Amino acid sequence: MGNIISKKVQDIQPSGIRAFFDLVLGMKDVISLGVGEPDFITPWQIREAGIFSLEEGCTSYTSNKGLYKLRLSISQYLKNKYGLDYCPDEEILITVGVSEGLDLVLRSIINPGDKIIIPLPSYVSYGPVTELAGGIPVYIDTAKDNFKLKSQILEEAIDEKTKAVILNYPVNPTGVSYNKKELEEIKKVILKHNLLCISDEVYGDLTYDFIHTPFAALSEAKNNTLYLDGFSKSYAMTGWRVGFACGPKEIIAAMTKIHQYTIMCVSITSQIAASEALHSGRKSVEEMKREYKRRREFLVSELNRIGLECAMPQGAFYAFPCIKKSGLLAMNFCQQLLKEEKVALVPGNAFGRGYDDFVRISYAASFDNLKEALNRIERFLKR
Repeated sequence: MGNIISKKVQDIQPSGIRAFFDLVLGMKDVISLGVGEPDFITPWQIREAGIFSLEEGCTSYTSNKGLYKLRLSISQYLKNKYGLDYCPDEEILITVGVSEGLDLVLRSIINPGDKIIIPLPSYVSYGPVTELAGGIPVYIDTAKDNFKLKSQILEEAIDEKTKAVILNYPVNPTGVSYNKKELEEIKKVILKHNLLCISDEVYGDLTYDFIHTPFAALSEAKNNTLYLDGFSKSYAMTGWRVGFACGPKEIIAAMTKIHQYTIMCVSITSQIAASEALHSGRKSVEEMKREYKRRREFLVSELNRIGLECAMPQGAFYAFPCIKKSGLLAMNFCQQLLKEEKVALVPGNAFGRGYDDFVRISYAASFDNLKEALNRIERFLKR
């Protein structure tokens, strides 16, 4: 069939995470600290709501925008927790995870050649999805600033073709987050240039050292913010695939237009379960958060003890230690560790070029597995 595949698709590299974890498949006794998925199962009352909805015969389509009951629940939740006021009819869209929400907003706003600013290291999909939408990713290296985007560096990256900034916090892969004062400085630049902030806050509930502040909750920022969140991480609902987007009604309308032609709607079973999560799942979120915090403190302490320098993550469930002292680059480090000690980590260069001295470790794994994995890593380093 010749050159049937789009050149744009051909030029995009496969996910660095998935490419590495193809090596893990079929291996026995591997401790995986790589995939960003809670080791908890979805709390029972949420599962029960989904099961009961099936028993009642709720197997139809919903509105393209999503089940009204869920949109209303999200609206009330954001109002009560953050003082954010989103209309469930015009300013909220239910998506297949945050990933679809990101894809929809980029396709909705990008004209060919528009630029999207992405702080690095970043979640693996931001750049490729920008390119697929016809945009140009503009990467900002944050390593020298403790992995935080600084307003001055952001200002220098903006030109007349800049359309939006993707701001993810707490950050995957570093676990870094931003307090309100830091967000205010970023906001000044975004408003000055009238850019859109695409704020991916799926780990917002898993902020440990200070109160999470949504970007849209900052003074005058709401009209310049497309807020993305979901249920996968904080409610241990990765497989249910439910996210949501909140923002200006014209952007939500454009996203809905694409959504109705491609996805149509999120599974009604998943939406009913997500609605129950907002009503009865908060206690479970706090319990899981306490356990993640316990693991975080143990992991970071042990990494530093064995010689892998690591800052304390402020949120999410990832650590991003420096492996420079090992004398190996990230990919070689991860490949050899997997082969010799059967511990799977993600090489730092999966999250952007130039992070060969880092690896990502997920502590969304049992405490026992964390302890054993660290024993194996220490043994590996000693050799």
